[in-house]
Parts: sequence; C-alpha cells; structure tokens
Amino acid sequence: MGTNEKIIAEKLLHIGAVRLQPENPFTWASGWKSPIYCDNRKVLSFPFIRDFIKSELCNVIFAQYPDVELLAGVATAGIAWAALAADQLKLPMIYVRPKPKEHGMKNQVEGYFEKGQRTLVIEDLISTGKSSLQVATALKEEGLQVDGMISIFNYGFDTAREAFEKENISCYSLTNYNTLVELALEKQFVSPAIEPVLKAWRIDPANWQGA
Repeated sequence: MGTNEKIIAEKLLHIGAVRLQPENPFTWASGWKSPIYCDNRKVLSFPFIRDFIKSELCNVIFAQYPDVELLAGVATAGIAWAALAADQLKLPMIYVRPKPKEHGMKNQVEGYFEKGQRTLVIEDLISTGKSSLQVATALKEEGLQVDGMISIFNYGFDTAREAFEKENISCYSLTNYNTLVELALEKQFVSPAIEPVLKAWRIDPANWQGA
C-alpha cells in the first residue's frame, strides 16, 4: 500500500466524501446493500484537497501513460477531474455520455478528437467496472485507442479486475477500499469489532445483508 493511498483515503474520510456505516447500510442502484458510500463530487468543494488529488492524478498519468494524447472524462463525475488534469498537463479532453443524445448530433462522445489517438479514461470511482468498460467500448467504436483508465477510488472487486484484464485495459486508482478500511480502523473512524463485516462485504457484495 502506497503512502499516498493512505493520505488520499484520509482526506476522503475527513470531508465525508466516503462514509462507512455497516450498522445502517446504503442501498446502491443495483439493489446491493453496502456499508460504504463514496461521493467524490464533494472533493470539488474543497480547493486544497481538490488540488492535491488533481496533482496525484497528473503524477500517475505522467508516470504510467507518458504517451497519452487525449483524456476522456466519464459523465458526469469524471468530467471535472478530466478537465482539471487536462488543463494541468495541457492535453485535449473529451467526455463520454452513458448513452447517445436523443437529439441534435446524437453524440455519445463529446468534443474534438481524431481517430487513432491514444486515450486515457478518467473516472471518479470504479465498482464492478461494467459502466467504465462501456465507456471504453464507446471510445473504441469511435476509432480511439484506449490505453487505460484511472480513478480516484476503487472498491477492489475481483469481478472488476477480471473484466479489465479480459479487455486488456490497465486500471490505476489513487486509493482503494482495503486502504480506506485499514485507515478508518487506525484512525478510529470505525470500531475494530466491525472489521470482519467490512471485509466480508468486499468479498461478496451481491449477497451481503448488513452487520
């Protein structure tokens, strides 16, 4: 676990971008019960933390994807981060809708690009990876080369890792669920008694029913 992973996890916990409450679980759109809710949109309201995470995104892009030519933000939460990173790195940027518009040009991919450009997808978080890979597919259908994907937070599900490997798309995240839980226990955001509950959810989130 990298030092910066812990720093970012602490910042997310501190501003309430990530909340842990296994005794009163959240319900995701999929119907899954979850002891955690991550809302990285909140980070945009805290300038110094926003700037730190922007810099970390740019560092990863510079180190892992030095040949990238285009950043693609995922609507809606990834758009701001793609714009911030693109501005810092002086790269062009586009964004991708969940589905094509029903009017006008009926675009799913918005912005100027050229076929064959090496593209990096910017997400705020990755759960199962399904929606993220749908974005990658949309970009490929437009003739772009998808070099990889980067997110602020990753739940670390095996299904997501396997899906990315199957599509041969690399994925980097600034921090992740295991790091966050370890830090939350260390800093006493949660009681040590619920550690087994938190770990059990990550292993089998579809069938988890709560603490």
